[in-house]
Amino acid sequence: MSNIATIEKRANGVAVIWLDQPGEKINKVSLEFMREIDELFQQLESDPGIKAAVIASKKKDWIAGADIDMFGKVKQKGDFVQVTRNGHQSLNRLEKSKKPVVAAVNGACLGAGTEIALACQGRVVSDDKSTHFALPEVMLGLLPGGGGTQRLPRLIGIQKALDLMLTGKKIYGSKAKKMGLADKITTKESLLNAAIDFALQLSKGGFKREDKREWIEKLLESNSLTRGIVYKKAKEMVMKQTLGNYPAPLKILECVEIGMEEGMAKGLEAEAVKFEELILTDESRQLIRIFFNMTEKKKNPYAADLIKSTNTIAMVGAGFMGAGIAEVSAMDGIHVLLKDIKEETIATAKQTIWKDLEKKLKRKTMSQPEAEEIMARVESKLDYKGFDKVDVIVEAVFEEIKLKQKIVADCEAAARPDTIFASNTSALPISHIAEKAARPENVIGMHYFSPVPKMPLLEIIKTPKTADWVTATCFELGIRQGKTCIVVNDGPGFYTTRILAPYMNECFLLIEEGCDAAMIDKAMKKWGFPVGPVTLQDEVGIDVGAHIMSGEFAEYAKKREGARSNDAIIRMFKEGYQGKKNQRGFYKYDEKGKKQGINEDIYKYFGNPSRKEFATEVIQHRMGMMMLNEALYCLQENILESPTDGDVGAIFGLGFPPFTGGPFRFIDHRGADKVIAIMDDLSSKYGARFKPAQILRDYAKEGKKFYQD
Repeated sequence: MSNIATIEKRANGVAVIWLDQPGEKINKVSLEFMREIDELFQQLESDPGIKAAVIASKKKDWIAGADIDMFGKVKQKGDFVQVTRNGHQSLNRLEKSKKPVVAAVNGACLGAGTEIALACQGRVVSDDKSTHFALPEVMLGLLPGGGGTQRLPRLIGIQKALDLMLTGKKIYGSKAKKMGLADKITTKESLLNAAIDFALQLSKGGFKREDKREWIEKLLESNSLTRGIVYKKAKEMVMKQTLGNYPAPLKILECVEIGMEEGMAKGLEAEAVKFEELILTDESRQLIRIFFNMTEKKKNPYAADLIKSTNTIAMVGAGFMGAGIAEVSAMDGIHVLLKDIKEETIATAKQTIWKDLEKKLKRKTMSQPEAEEIMARVESKLDYKGFDKVDVIVEAVFEEIKLKQKIVADCEAAARPDTIFASNTSALPISHIAEKAARPENVIGMHYFSPVPKMPLLEIIKTPKTADWVTATCFELGIRQGKTCIVVNDGPGFYTTRILAPYMNECFLLIEEGCDAAMIDKAMKKWGFPVGPVTLQDEVGIDVGAHIMSGEFAEYAKKREGARSNDAIIRMFKEGYQGKKNQRGFYKYDEKGKKQGINEDIYKYFGNPSRKEFATEVIQHRMGMMMLNEALYCLQENILESPTDGDVGAIFGLGFPPFTGGPFRFIDHRGADKVIAIMDDLSSKYGARFKPAQILRDYAKEGKKFYQD
C-alpha cells in the first residue's frame, strides 16, 4: 500500500485513490510520488474486481505541481532525461489503461498535476473558486515535462494550448469546462459522486468528447500547411515579447510542433530532451531561485508573539493607491475605514474596487454575495470617528512632509496608543514623517506599488525607533494582502526608489545627449526589463517623477561624487505633462490611451539636442550599471540587510530582468571583476557617478560572492 495514496474500493467496482502526501501541506510530484503511483495503478490493473478509478485529494488542492527541489540536483547532461522518460512511460500506461481513470479536481491542479489529469481518461472539476488548472513551468524557465506539450494540444487545440503553456495562466473551473479541458463541472460537495458516476460511464463506453474549438481553429489546425502558419505566428509573438531572453517558450513551441507533425512518441522524446536542456540553463536556475525567494518572503520571519492581530485598518487618502490598498485588505476579510476629505473621491475609489470585483464575477472566481460582502467591509469616512477601533492606519496622501506629519498627529489623537501608523510614501524618510510623532515607535513605512492589486511587492521600511512588534505585524498584514514582503532600513528613497532614481536620471541624460527616447525603451527591454524606462515614466506619472526629483531625495542624490542630474521632467510637469493619466507624456496616446509613438515636443525640455545613434550596449550599460551600483550602495550602507531582499525588491518592484536573478545574482554570475571593469570604463568616459561602490571592490579583491550556493 502506498504512503502517498490510499485506495478505497467501492461496491460498484470503482476504486477511489485518495492522494494525501504525508507530512506535507500539498501533494507534489516527486520521483517517489511517481514510483508509488505507478505501482498502485499496476495493482488496480490486475484487480478483477475494479472496473474504473477516480483520483481525489484529501488536501485542499489536488496536486500543486512538481517538487522543484529535485531540479537543483541536475548538474549535467544525462542527469534527468531518463527520469522524464520514465514519467512519460507511467503516464502513457495511465492514459491507455483498460480501466478508465477520472481526475476529481478540487483546488489547485498545477504543472505536473495538470499533466497527470491530462493522462486520465476524464476530468471532473468542482465549481469552487479555488479550483483551477495551470502549466506555469514557463515562469521557471522550463517546459511542461510530463506530456503536457503533447496531450494538451490534442485535447483543446494547438492555439489554446500554446496560450496556456506560453503564459502559465490559470484556467478556472467554468472556463476549463467551456474549452474542453474539463469534461464535467459540479459542486465541491458533489464532486466525488459525479466523478464516480463518470468513471462508470466511461467503463461502459458511453461518452463521446465534444470538440470545443471554434471553426477557424479547426480550419487552421486541420493540416500541416495551416498549422505551419500557427507555429510561425506563435514564434513571432514569443520573440516580440521575450526578445530572445527566455529560451523556454521557443522550446515549448518546438515540442508542440514535433509532436503534432511527427507523432506523439517523437514529441515526448523531444520534451524529455529539451526539458533537461532547460533545467541546465542559467535562466531557469535564476528563475527557480527567485521562486524560492518569493515563497520565503511570504512567510513571516518574526516571532509569533510579536504579531498583533489586525481586524480593522484605516486608509487615509482614497486616491488610486488608497483604493488598491483598501481592496487587497477587504479581500482578506479586514474591515477598512476609507477616509478622504472629499466624498466624491471615496465614491470613485469604491467604483474602482467594484470594477476589479466585477472581473472576478465574470470569470466566475467569485460569487455575487462574496463581492457584496467585500464591498460592505469598506466603510466611507470624512472624519476620524471610529479610528479608536483601528489596528493599523495606512496613509497615502500627497507627498509633502508637513502634510504627512499633520496626518500622524491627527491619527494619534483619534487612535489607540497601540495603533500602528504606516506611510505609503515612495521616497520621504519615515524618520522625518515620525519626527513630531508622540509614539514614533509605532510609525513605519509600507511602500506599495501601483496598481496595488496586481503588483506583488510590499517594501516595509523601519526606522531605528520602530518597534519590532510593529514590523512583525505589518509583515503579517502584507502577507494577508497577498504581497511578497521585504523589510529595509530607513533612508532617502529607501531601496526601490533609491535604485530606480539614478536609472531614470541616466535615461534623461541620454535623451539630453541626443539619444532617441524610443531607442532607450527598446534597448532596456532587450536587456530584460518588461517595460522601458520612458514608458515606465509615463505609466507611473510624470507628476510622481517630478516630485521625487525635486524633493529631499533629489538633494541627497546630488551629494554623490560625480552626480549629474536633469530637471526636464520637473519642467514638463509644470507645463501640464503627467504621462498616460492625462495623455500628455513622452509618448502620444490615442483616445483609448494606446501609445502612438514618441511625442516629439518633449525634446525641447531636453534642450532640443541633435539626434544621434547610441550603441544598444552603451545604453544598457549606462542605465543598468547605475541601478546595480546604487543597489550595492544600499547594501554597503545597511539600507538592505541581505542581497536576497535586494534581488526580490528589484525584480518584483521594478521589473529588473528576472532571468538574471536580480542585481546581486547578476553580479555573482557576471563576476565582480567584470562588473568593475564595465563601471570603470563608464567612469572614465562619462564621469565619476559610475565609480563602483567600495563593497564591490572589496568583494572582488577577496574573491567573495554575495551568495554561496
